[in-house]
Amino acid sequence: EVHLLESGGGSAQSGGSLSLACTSPQWPHSSLAMCWYRHAPGQGWERVPDIDAADGTTRYLASLEGRFILSRDTAKNTLYLQMNSLEPEDTAMYYCAAGLAPGDYSNDFDAVAVPDYIYRGQGTQVTVSS
Repeated sequence: EVHLLESGGGSAQSGGSLSLACTSPQWPHSSLAMCWYRHAPGQGWERVPDIDAADGTTRYLASLEGRFILSRDTAKNTLYLQMNSLEPEDTAMYYCAAGLAPGDYSNDFDAVAVPDYIYRGQGTQVTVSS
């Protein structure tokens, strides 16, 4: 069982920045495909960025690329999400998820769904005010 622990959420002003972290003491992150996703009230799940297990390649939701930066520190078993130029529309619970079956990976970022991930954390709230 892999337990994912998110931290770093909070409140920010529009235009500000926040950094999220996801740790997993029981499993080396480098062996798992991972992503951050978010869920705003009344909205569906939205994958934000993901990272490939094999080579660490990162991909982003097209509308967020350039503002959000995904990185990982394999020595610390930690996945980070740096969020810059925050907008009120970024307000949501943010979760990290890990573990994709080979058949669930797609070269099309939008074709991979949140429920495809085996492990998911409890989330951390991000609130952006205007």
